Order: sequence, then C-alpha cells, then structure tokens
Amino acid sequence: MELTAVTTQQVVSNQEIESSISNNNRFIEANTQEVSLLHLKKDCIIPVFAKDNESTIPHFEFIDAVRDTAKQLFPEGTIMMPSIRTSHIIKGRIPSAIGKPAKELLEHEKTIYYERMAFIVEIPHINTNINNQKLNLTVGGVRSYSEQNLFSKKSIEKFKIFIGFKNMICCNLCIATDGLKDDLRVSSIEELKSKTSELFLNYKQKEHIHNMRQLQDFTINQEQFAHMVGKMKLYQHLDKQQKQQLFDLKTTDSQINAIIKNYVDDAHFRADDKGYINLWNLYNLFTDSSKSNYIDNFLSRNCNTYEFVNHLRNSIKNHEHNYFLHKYNVA
Repeated sequence: MELTAVTTQQVVSNQEIESSISNNNRFIEANTQEVSLLHLKKDCIIPVFAKDNESTIPHFEFIDAVRDTAKQLFPEGTIMMPSIRTSHIIKGRIPSAIGKPAKELLEHEKTIYYERMAFIVEIPHINTNINNQKLNLTVGGVRSYSEQNLFSKKSIEKFKIFIGFKNMICCNLCIATDGLKDDLRVSSIEELKSKTSELFLNYKQKEHIHNMRQLQDFTINQEQFAHMVGKMKLYQHLDKQQKQQLFDLKTTDSQINAIIKNYVDDAHFRADDKGYINLWNLYNLFTDSSKSNYIDNFLSRNCNTYEFVNHLRNSIKNHEHNYFLHKYNVA
C-alpha cells in the first residue's frame, strides 16, 4: 500500500481532533462561505428527485463517507474534522409561510440548502517537508447539485473526490492526476465509500512527493517567466487545431494575472531580488491562483497546474522544445 507516513512523528492517541472554523483554512476562496458539518446536518433540507421523491445523497453524508474511509485506511493517527465551504444557497419556506413577505419570515419558516459544496479533511500524522514547508496529507471532495437533473426520477449521482497534500503555510492544495477522481458516479453511500477507498489506495504518494520535491531543482529568470505568461495568455486565443498540438492548459486569464502579481508580491513564493524563481515556488503561485475558481472546477484546475509545471520541468530537464518556454531554456 502506497499510503505511508513520510516523516517520523509520535502519535499520542487515536483521538479525533475537532478543528474549529479558522480564517487560516481557505483552501478555496471564490464566492464561498465556510459552514460547519452540524449546520449541514441540522439546518439544511435534503433535495429530492422530483418525479419519485427519492432522496439525493446529502452533503453531510458525502463528507462522512469520505472521512470514515480515511479513518479506516489511516487508523494509526488523527483525522481532523472537515473544513467545509459552500456556495449558491437555495432558499425556500415551509407551507404555513406561503404568501408571507420575505422580510417577515421567522427563522423556523425558512428552508435552505447549498447547491455546491467543497470540503477537505486533513490527516496531519502523514506529512512531508518541501523547501522547509510542511505539507499534510489531505482528502476531500466536491458536490454540485447543478450536475444532477433533480426534475427526473432518481439516477446515478455525481461527485468529485481527491487525495493529496495541503501546504500548511498557505492552504494551497497539491493534487496529482492519480489523486483526483473528477467524475465519480455512484448510486449509494456504500458504493461511494468503495470508490473512495479505491482512489486512496491507488494514489502514488511517494511518487507525488518525489515529483514535487524535484521542482526545487529547476529555476527560471524574469525574462523566462515573462515569456511563459505571455504564451499562456496567447494560448487562450489559439484555434482548436493549434491547441490540440500543445499542453491542455486550463489556467484562466484572471489566474494568470494573479500569478503575475504574486510573482512580485507573495510573501512566501515570490521571485528573488534578481527575478529568479524555482518551479516549486512557481507551482505554489499556480495552486494559489486556482483557489479563485468556482467550486465546480477548482479541483480539476488545481490538478492541471501540477501537470503543467511538471510539463515545464520535463522540457527543461530533457532539453526539449516547449511552446511555453523561451528557446534558451531548453537549448
């Protein structure tokens, strides 16, 4: 089994650590609000499939399923309580409040649920250090009811799940391709747990860490950085045929602008005084920018940044031509 502790750390007990909601755990930022698991269980209704009134898998059961799977696979240490972020609140009211002005509704007369939800669960006893930064093993997932046809009969439900690392100094998620299941389709909690376990067990943790650590060994200068971001902006305007011959870059224009700004300003990952930046720091500029994406696509774009920076690394290492790199990077 690939999932092993990377650093030696004494585990005092098998107790679960209740993590309080913290401003320092913003693993995603765009258009989201932080909520508690208790709020999802007690205060939110459960959407149903309209034609047969069958229940969907609610957000809190999804979270519990992933966390329970983590507890089974990593029983030797602590499993944190989930950090949860939601968006696109759907409001309603109980039947007795029909016709009542919205401003006069009492709290018990209101109903809500969240169309979109993302969460992470840290497993801090499995960790590593890269560039003097601690990374904790982290699992989590995303659910969006917008991907379901709730006006039909009960059908297969869609989820996204992942396993990777969280950089503890900035909350950036580090997700590799084999650690993400971006289109999981299940019909029950039992099947959800089974597929989650399958993903966690197949994740190549050591290979992921090795690849991230190697990023420290490659550096670009300011001119090379400027060439890269220029080509990234140009890429978005190429036709489909041209794009098919290049890396499938999913970074948006607003993300690119954030990367450029943080290349100068970021407290932890900016370039040095001479404009040099290693690929590990560049990767963290990318992962930080992916936190501005909506819940629906931030995992896939985070994973895409990992593939992209490793694409750059491999071209530099092997002296291969790369559309995004200045020619003397790979000469």
